[in-house]
Amino acid sequence: MKRPRVVIDTNLVLSALVFAGGRLAPLRLAWQDLRVLPLVSRTTAAELIRALACPKFKLAAHEQEELLADYLPYCKTERIPVPPPATPRCRDAFDVPFLELALAGKADALISGDKDLLRLNGKLACPILGAERFLDSIDAYR
Repeated sequence: MKRPRVVIDTNLVLSALVFAGGRLAPLRLAWQDLRVLPLVSRTTAAELIRALACPKFKLAAHEQEELLADYLPYCKTERIPVPPPATPRCRDAFDVPFLELALAGKADALISGDKDLLRLNGKLACPILGAERFLDSIDAYR
């Protein structure tokens, strides 16, 4: 069975990485066990790097690097074409790169906890799902 190609929003990746024993630990295991193929673009990877450096996480540079090493090697980088694919209208401009990545990378799902993105489910070529719902769906294939 081919691995689902997924776009995971930054907040979920952060939670899975920073809170290793938290509710999103199964998401981290899904990419580490090669059950999913996360997609990243230059823009989404840069946002993750910026977010890990955020003072509220109190992560030293080497800790940030270790967390990135627990994610980026499992990802496939997709180029966003110029012009980018047309996306559904989105209230938050910071969400658009994830929509573009899902389209350009032919994702099987966009995984998000963002209400603005979740509200767009059904308006994109792939489903937009919360983490728990997505994990339930891939667990059905185990």
